[in-house]
Amino acid sequence: MSVVSKQITLGVGIPMIVIGAILAVVLAPMKPDLSDTVQFVGSLIGILGVLIFIAGLFSRKPQKILSGL
Repeated sequence: MSVVSKQITLGVGIPMIVIGAILAVVLAPMKPDLSDTVQFVGSLIGILGVLIFIAGLFSRKPQKILSGL
């Protein structure tokens, strides 16, 4: 796993999953009138976090292009 993929996975993907779970599970019951909206936003953030996490696992270092000059 390259440095870039670790930064994407650990720096963006995992925090988004955690924040999405906190929104959907913890904060949604606190506001009963906005519960559906908060759950939707929390789950959306979590799903995007999972996608970014997976993208971080598959990212790789870009290859250098050698010019023939």
